Amino acid sequence: MKHFLAFFIIALFLHSCTSELKPAEFETIAIESPFKADVSAVYSKATGNSILSTTINKNVETAIIETLNTSESQQNLEEVLKAFNDEYLSFKKDFSEVTEPAWELHIETELTYQSETVITIAISTYEFKGGAHGNDKIKLLNLDATNGNILTVDAMINDISGFTKLAEAQFMASLEKDKNNSTIDNFFFGKPFQLPENIGFSEEGLILLYNVYEVASYDLGYTEFMIPFDEVESFLKVR
Repeated sequence: MKHFLAFFIIALFLHSCTSELKPAEFETIAIESPFKADVSAVYSKATGNSILSTTINKNVETAIIETLNTSESQQNLEEVLKAFNDEYLSFKKDFSEVTEPAWELHIETELTYQSETVITIAISTYEFKGGAHGNDKIKLLNLDATNGNILTVDAMINDISGFTKLAEAQFMASLEKDKNNSTIDNFFFGKPFQLPENIGFSEEGLILLYNVYEVASYDLGYTEFMIPFDEVESFLKVR
């Protein structure tokens, strides 16, 4: 009996460890409500009710909301979408003579990378409330695959100074391949090279992405380049 009990405890422990190490699985969620504004939200959501899934989903939802021009009082995505639609209806009521197109709010995410240690999700948002053009933004969200917590750049890269030099060289190399004949003078508004806020993983390497207006004029749009894994490997704490 004692031997059986010991075996049962060991088996239970091994099962528990296996469950804890099970990687997160994702599904695509679409919020489809009868909004009067042009609103859509299609995003990645970790399945299940584990602590890992709950943490991932909370961080993804928070990151989405942070990319939008919204009130801090709105705590979840559905509230944000409803508030945007309500604001549009209020605008239409107060300015019924305005014939501009309907306001737009579009949210989309993509799981760009997943390993035993890292999950990277690209979050793309677009807002339009009239005017010359809308406001679009991309955020690369890096999560610890074991607990769902957000990974900072310092948690991913072991030598920021050395990595910055590598990134600058890769950026210059990407300009040489640019069909628009862009030069370094078109970027950074007269300042030295700087790392972007958005650094994330893809299957081929590390993506570095600058949003519109971050380092160049609106006409140039997003600025993006990739450093292959074989060149950036020595700088990575996780992969």
